[in-house]
Amino acid sequence: MMDRQMEPELMDDPAQVKAYAEADFEIPHQQFIDRLREFVAEPGFAGAALDLGCGPGDICVRFAKAFPFSTIDAVDGSEAMIEYAETFTAPIKDRIRLIHGRLPFVILPQQSYAIILSNSLLHHLPDPQVLWRTIKKTARPGARVAVMDLLRPASRKTAEALVETYASQEAELLRRDFYHSLLAAFTLEEIEEQLKKSELPLHIEQISDRHVFIKGIIP
Repeated sequence: MMDRQMEPELMDDPAQVKAYAEADFEIPHQQFIDRLREFVAEPGFAGAALDLGCGPGDICVRFAKAFPFSTIDAVDGSEAMIEYAETFTAPIKDRIRLIHGRLPFVILPQQSYAIILSNSLLHHLPDPQVLWRTIKKTARPGARVAVMDLLRPASRKTAEALVETYASQEAELLRRDFYHSLLAAFTLEEIEEQLKKSELPLHIEQISDRHVFIKGIIP
């Protein structure tokens, strides 16, 4: 197994943000929401959710549609991402609060949340415990937690093959970022160690050749 190769924590380049926002993530993003909806099993959920690493806002909007009575506080450390998300989420801006801030220093509008979700943030973090500590700090008792991220392949050759399989029609900038994200991702074993260290009772499941889904209920 190759060692982790970290990438920049934030996506601040407007061209990079645009390429990411316009890429076709329909299948993994909808799969994430479908799994979260099945896990929460409460279509009438009317509480507050926290989206950590909201990016351009696609997951926020999908969550809002899946749980039409909910509100969402959505955090991202990239100002360019938040600016894009402001436009993308405008049709339902009364239910989504976008917050520019970097973990763990971001100031949130409330202390705890009933649902905490995060998609594709973990692999960006130099210290993965930043995410798990933030979840522990902001989850109310009984909160549902759902995290999806990439898994690091065994070799650069495998990473290149994944890029070719899933991003061959995308812009070169996105292909490059996808490749580096795969190299920056964690393995199942590393995530298990992170959760053990954080003492979070979350279940880990590999759901594709490149994705892991982590879920659980906070006691």
